[in-house]
Amino acid sequence: MEPTNLDFDQLERVFLRLGHAETDEQLQNVISKFLPPVLLKLSSTQEGVRKKVMELLVHLNKRIKSRPKIQLPVETLLVQYQDPAAVSFVTNFTIIYIKMGYPRLPMEKQCELAPSLLTAMEGKPQAQQDSLMHLLIPTLFHIKYRIEQMKPVCPFNLTEKPKIVQQLLDFMVDVILMPYGFVLNEPQARSNPSSSQGSDASAGVGIPQPPPGMSFYAVKRVMSDSPWTAEQLEQSKLGIIKLIEVAEMPELETVLHLVLASSDTHHSVATAADMELKSRQSALDWNNAVVISKLYKVYLGDIPLKSKEGSSLKPEFKREPVSTRVKLKILPHLLRSRQAAEMFPTNIQVVYDGLFGGTTNPKLRAMTLQFVHHICTSCPDAKIKPLGPMLLNALTKLMDEYKEDSKLLASAYCAIGKLSSRMPELFSKNIAIVQQFFEAMCKEDTDTRLSIQEALSMMVGAYSNLEGASLTLMEALVAAYLEKPEVQVRQVAVKFASTVFSHDHIPSRYLLLLAAGDPREEVYGEAQRTLRAVLSQNEKESSKKMPAFPDMVNYIQEKVSQKMNAPTKFMVGNAILPFSPAAFAEIIKYLRMCLAHSAGVVPTSQSTADMQDHAPAISRYVRNVLSSTQTSLQSSKNGNTNPVHIYMHLIQQLLSAVGGVTAMYCLLEVVSVYPQKLAIKFADKIDWIKGLMNTNKEEMRELAAQLYAVVVSFMSGDELNTAVQNLIKITKDNQNPETQHGALLALGYLVGRYMAKKKITDLEIQDLELSQMTVVQKEEQLIKSATELLGSFLDNPSPLLSVAACTALGEIGRRGVLPIPDDGPGFTKQHLVENLLARITSGKETNKMKERAINTLGYLPVGDGEFSYQKKLLQGLMDSVEAKQIELQFTVAEAITSAAIGTSSVAARDVWTVTEEEYTSFSDMKVNDEVAWVLDAILNKCIVSPNPHIRQAACIWLLSLVKRLCNHKEIKTHLKEIQSAFVSILSESDELSQDVASKGLGLVYELGSEQDQHELVSTLVDTLMTGKRTKHSVTEETEVFQGGTLGKTPEGQGLSTYKELCSLASDLNQPELVYKFMNLANHHAMWNSRKGAAFGFNVIAAKAGEQLAPFLPQLVPRLYRYQFDPNSGIRMAMTSIWNAVVTDKSSVDKYLKEIIQDLINNLTSNLWRVRESSCLAVNDLLRGRQLDEIIDRIPEIWETLFRVVDDIKESVRKAADQALKTLSKVCVRTCESSSGTSGQRIIAVLLPCLLDKGIVSSVTEVRSLSINTLVKMSKGAGVMLKPHASRLIPALLESLSVLEPQVLNYLSLRATEQEKAAMDTVRLSSAKSSPMMETVSMCLQHLDASVLGELIPKLCELIKSGIGLGTKGGCAHVVVSLTTQCPQDLTPYAGKLMNALLTGLNDRNTVLQKSYAVAMGHLVRTARDSSVDKLLQKLSAWYMEKEEPVYKAACALTVHAIGRYSPDVLKNHARVTLPLAFLGMHAVPEEEEKTENGDSNLWTEVWQENVPGNFGGIRLYMEELIAITQKALQSQSWKMKAQGAAAMSSIAKQQTGSLVPPHLGMVLNALLQGLPGRTWAGKEELLKAIASVVTACSSQLQKSVPDQPSVTDIVQAILKECRKENLTYKMAALRCAADVLMETKEDRFQEMADILIPLIKKYSPEKAEAHSPRDDDDEDEEEKEKEVTMNCLLCAFETLGKCWPKNTETQRVYRMEVCHLMCERLKLSTWKVQLGVLKCMNAYFEGLLLFEKEHTDLKALRDVLTEASSALTHPLENKSYSSVRAEGLAVVEVLLKKLEESNQLECLTAESKELLITSLSTMETDSRPDLKDKAFCLKKQLGNIS
Repeated sequence: MEPTNLDFDQLERVFLRLGHAETDEQLQNVISKFLPPVLLKLSSTQEGVRKKVMELLVHLNKRIKSRPKIQLPVETLLVQYQDPAAVSFVTNFTIIYIKMGYPRLPMEKQCELAPSLLTAMEGKPQAQQDSLMHLLIPTLFHIKYRIEQMKPVCPFNLTEKPKIVQQLLDFMVDVILMPYGFVLNEPQARSNPSSSQGSDASAGVGIPQPPPGMSFYAVKRVMSDSPWTAEQLEQSKLGIIKLIEVAEMPELETVLHLVLASSDTHHSVATAADMELKSRQSALDWNNAVVISKLYKVYLGDIPLKSKEGSSLKPEFKREPVSTRVKLKILPHLLRSRQAAEMFPTNIQVVYDGLFGGTTNPKLRAMTLQFVHHICTSCPDAKIKPLGPMLLNALTKLMDEYKEDSKLLASAYCAIGKLSSRMPELFSKNIAIVQQFFEAMCKEDTDTRLSIQEALSMMVGAYSNLEGASLTLMEALVAAYLEKPEVQVRQVAVKFASTVFSHDHIPSRYLLLLAAGDPREEVYGEAQRTLRAVLSQNEKESSKKMPAFPDMVNYIQEKVSQKMNAPTKFMVGNAILPFSPAAFAEIIKYLRMCLAHSAGVVPTSQSTADMQDHAPAISRYVRNVLSSTQTSLQSSKNGNTNPVHIYMHLIQQLLSAVGGVTAMYCLLEVVSVYPQKLAIKFADKIDWIKGLMNTNKEEMRELAAQLYAVVVSFMSGDELNTAVQNLIKITKDNQNPETQHGALLALGYLVGRYMAKKKITDLEIQDLELSQMTVVQKEEQLIKSATELLGSFLDNPSPLLSVAACTALGEIGRRGVLPIPDDGPGFTKQHLVENLLARITSGKETNKMKERAINTLGYLPVGDGEFSYQKKLLQGLMDSVEAKQIELQFTVAEAITSAAIGTSSVAARDVWTVTEEEYTSFSDMKVNDEVAWVLDAILNKCIVSPNPHIRQAACIWLLSLVKRLCNHKEIKTHLKEIQSAFVSILSESDELSQDVASKGLGLVYELGSEQDQHELVSTLVDTLMTGKRTKHSVTEETEVFQGGTLGKTPEGQGLSTYKELCSLASDLNQPELVYKFMNLANHHAMWNSRKGAAFGFNVIAAKAGEQLAPFLPQLVPRLYRYQFDPNSGIRMAMTSIWNAVVTDKSSVDKYLKEIIQDLINNLTSNLWRVRESSCLAVNDLLRGRQLDEIIDRIPEIWETLFRVVDDIKESVRKAADQALKTLSKVCVRTCESSSGTSGQRIIAVLLPCLLDKGIVSSVTEVRSLSINTLVKMSKGAGVMLKPHASRLIPALLESLSVLEPQVLNYLSLRATEQEKAAMDTVRLSSAKSSPMMETVSMCLQHLDASVLGELIPKLCELIKSGIGLGTKGGCAHVVVSLTTQCPQDLTPYAGKLMNALLTGLNDRNTVLQKSYAVAMGHLVRTARDSSVDKLLQKLSAWYMEKEEPVYKAACALTVHAIGRYSPDVLKNHARVTLPLAFLGMHAVPEEEEKTENGDSNLWTEVWQENVPGNFGGIRLYMEELIAITQKALQSQSWKMKAQGAAAMSSIAKQQTGSLVPPHLGMVLNALLQGLPGRTWAGKEELLKAIASVVTACSSQLQKSVPDQPSVTDIVQAILKECRKENLTYKMAALRCAADVLMETKEDRFQEMADILIPLIKKYSPEKAEAHSPRDDDDEDEEEKEKEVTMNCLLCAFETLGKCWPKNTETQRVYRMEVCHLMCERLKLSTWKVQLGVLKCMNAYFEGLLLFEKEHTDLKALRDVLTEASSALTHPLENKSYSSVRAEGLAVVEVLLKKLEESNQLECLTAESKELLITSLSTMETDSRPDLKDKAFCLKKQLGNIS
């Protein structure tokens, strides 16, 4: 029962104290002292005690609540709250008072205790955690974060409390979501159940409606018992943002907070969050599923799903969706995330909520639609399938509901379009939606219409596989909308027609043909592109691409019939057309393409000249068609059923109404290809054709004239004669140039056809009868006159007519012998040749006239085997060379070729029905072959001409001869000479000449026999490789520089291309391949022209490509590189060869290894051109490629490119840099964790290269790229880096210093300590944030025990021997990271690391020292206890034994770091660390260096944070503290002795009043042991400590206790110290002795007098005056001496007063001497000394035993008073210092009081009394009223003494 009674008594006493506390201050003191212990009484097992406590607490609460300023002992309560042994009853009440007291604390104190609040949360119930967080959050705004290394440091140790951090993060979300000024009212749901759209059954139960984004529970815990004001809430939110910025929280966890805060209604909060979010933007991974899930959860709230989870959530925990404002902030982040688009079903929930939710608005709807677009674009195929129908449904519904919002509709349409492109199967059977969109496009405004157009364009792909009824339906749909007035509708309809249907689908082609006649360019352009797409296809693909000609013609005919019967027709003049003219023209063109396609040729062009090349093939097809339907034609009455006839009829219909060159050509072609059957169809339409000959288009008239000639030539002889006569008549009589033009041409073509017929019928003329002969002669006469008429028009002033006459004569000459004489007067052959040759070189003639003249000259020997002027004509053509007439020279080449071969020329054929290959000349024709003569002239005159234009022209002529007359014997026998000629042209400066020559060489080689080829090859190779050139003699006509060539480098333009080709062939050991290469290297634009293409080099190239196929393995690598040659000529040539030879797209992959080998070899070639091309080739080869096959070669490529990056030539350096960047990208991509084994392989081969050669390179670009590559690799490689971490991490750490600019080391050496520290801090911070450290951090994430075994030894070595600030700091940072990444795995290696770090701790660089200390602070957490013990013992030994400041700083920093980062470890070893910290706190400030001041603060922080107050700490660790201070006092270092003394003094002072045995003895013994020996700075502290202890514990010291010194021992020790010579120390010893003697009442006055009296006398005024006078220089020294004298006297008199004993015998001996001494000093000293003497006198009289009855001695007392009275007049009359007067009055007062008490007033003599009264009278006018009054009273008192 005794304890219970004791508890009751204690509680009663507390009650009593509370009752007695009247002021707030008193009440606060009682509460501070007793509240924590009273709360602990709640754990009592006695019910009565608990009741009494409750009663007391109720009383306390009433008083506290009415006094808001009273502070509670929150700090103590927090400690008590965290006690794991405390029962819940106690903790529940404790937190009540914490909640009550914490907000009352000053803000600074709240901030200081904030970390404790967080610590206190651990393991507590949720409600209490909420309360503590409610207290903590408002203080975050006010916390001033400490800055370390340019960054604010978080005071909360969050890394070790993941659960608490999660709780805090959740609470912070609720705080951020909390609206300002929110009041939680009762729900309206009771009266109005349908108040909110999200309400469920729970709303009716009576739970108030929480704000958006929050649950009822969340609101309650944020509001708590004391809701925050709007200002407090704003500050809380800002504090949260600041904490997120500073604290080491996972970024993924805090993204949500920043996003939500950025939507806050208060600008300050939103701005702060936005800024922080932007600063993290680059580092955030928006594709992280955790982040996106959090955003979705907040966005949607707790939507009740049909699942167990959804139904189990209690109503009070159900979160509402966030407000629209917040949704608008979240959505942009979801739009960034590919992951957001994939997450089902939340993505579709967001869509439906944003589009149709009750709280949505236009802005949110628009942004949600963007999210739909994002889903359609980013969601993977597998995940979008379930979404498709729902998205389509949502979008359709949206379009129905918001028809007025055009922008919304536009976006919705586009979204549907995107959805269709992703999910075509969703749309392919739904044609109705297409119709709906088309209808909408007809009705909507322009902007929306554009969106629908875009959507339909995207949808079209979904319908590309329609069949059956769906296809027919689509056809009808397209047909309907092609006729709509809106241009966009028609444009999209065309798109559907061209995409949905195949190219041979006739109805859709018909629709496209109609669209091709549309007036708008965007419609007809699209239609025409689709219809003509086949033109670009190759022959293999085109077979199924077009409808069959008969089918297409019949379909068109059917539509024509329908159209002609329909009411809507087209009127053109008087003609009625079924289609618009433009559409009709397109139909005819398309039918012609179908015809060509059916004939087996590819319709490649729409030009009439190109179309004519296909005429013979079409001729065969038409004959087949007509012959196959002949039977049906005979049986049918209507001849128009044949497709050819229908085709002709359609063309005729168009020509009659509109005309058109293409239609005219088509008609001419179809008639000409089978004139025997088809010409007669137009026998009755001659006049109509004549009409076409008179049109205003020249080309039209020319085609009509040809048609007229064809038709008439197949009529009877009379009609032919009539027609010729008629044409002659028109030509002569009609003055209309167009009519004359048509007639001239018709005459030429007609006579030409007549001459051709005549060739065939000449043999039969001999058998004719006379009458018939006469007819023939008449015809010939008529033909002659017609020819002469044509000749007369040659010189017509009208160019039109002269060109026509020239063309007509050429046509006659081509088909037969001109019916004019050779020479003589009039129009002769000689005249014709001269006339035409003169026109070629004339400056007045047009190019057209020149071309026609050249052609005509070329034709003359073709038709006439006996043409007399053949050589003259050829020579004239060769002499007609002009500058810059390249195309003309190709025409001349054709003419020379034709004229040289004469009647054997293919020019004599019928171009409509016979191909060049099929043509053979008549056997009876006379041969007029002049090829040998022409060849001689070209080779021996023209090719060697000094004029470059002639050489160029001659080369072209020679090429034409070789190409067209390849089988001619003259060509075959002169191959070597021809080759020499071509080779000489290769070195010409213009590209065309080179190109022509190279083609010629290729042809020459093909023509030779095997022996010829061998000789040709050797000659060519020798010429090319030795560079021998043909020398041209220079005459006055020589043009040295052609226009535009001046300034070009010879290397770029000369033989370099061909040398490379030759080199390439030689390397293959196949020198003859140089010819193939030359054939393939066609890079001049001329070969694309009609004249160039006529040579057919594309066919030759294809053949050469096939022949080169066996050499591909050797060729491909070289050719690949050559494609990137800096020389444009070589590059273009090689690209052409590549395109011809390498037809298989997979060739590069096939020969990849060979290509790589070639490029690696050539990267370091001696030629810069080769190096550059190799770099460019590497760049191109690796871009986008998988490296699996060449992984082993990758390091070699890297290392080689590293060398080339430092090339002497800039262009090579740039190319190498480009190649390296591409290589880096490819390697990084391959290293991604998804790459599997190939990623692992490439990391294994690449890391050594980058680490050993890259990051340590002296070339800046190499270093930079290597580092960037490593960083990116580490980001992507992830766990694959683990096996290489032990190599990668040390190498990167070493690079931190290697890559740092050396100038920083230079500056650091020359900076002051302060500057150096600041600079090094920045350097270290920069190193830690560098890409290398970023890479290291990524590697560390994947480490485990398997890697640490290799890594740790290297890391330890680097810590010990690393060079450079960056490397050393980086090592420390890595150690810190390891302790957090893999603490358990690190334990076996912690000891090694600690040893390594220990060597770094004594680094002279303070910044590094701090880094190592921090690392050690983290590391001890993972180390074994034994290792930590050793470390702490080592640090303790350093501190106690090492003199150098660097060791002391190391100890302070390390222990402080351990306390901060591993507080549990520090507490476990508190008996070692805390005594050391206590000692460190007491480093003597005035004698330390700056760094040590910092150390002292660090020690203080360690001590204060780990002990329950100074008093408790010292009490707790008393023995250890005494042990360490004793050790310090015994140290050899004076500083350490002083520090020990200060520490001991502090122990003594703190524990005074509570020091009891055995501690009292321990302390005193320790202090006394420090006293002996010489004096040292700081030893005074020991004396002060002794004085403090003895003063406070004098009663305890009176008792005799073992191991405790007696008072005598103490006094004896002190007196010994009083005799020391050091004056400062002596004074401290005297003061100590005085205090001790006064407290212990010991009489040691004799010893003290022996010391003090000589001291006082020594410094007497007489002695001072005895010193010789000083110089002015010694004034300062004199002042110091005076001060010392004064202090010494003051101390002596103070000590004298305090040690004045109450011993009769001692007083008897010394009373007069002491009195005399005091009086003497009182008269002579300064005011300060006087003041000291007066105080001593006061003590003297107070303790003078003469005033006591037992010791009365009147005589002695009178003597004392007489001397004292006399002396006291001096201070009393001191006018200067009131303090002296006041002290004097006090002495007089004591005297009178003592005399009165002992009834000895008579001892005061009259003289003495008079002196005192006189002195007191002087104070009647004193300035101080109190002194004046006191003096008056004393004077009165003296006056009353009788």
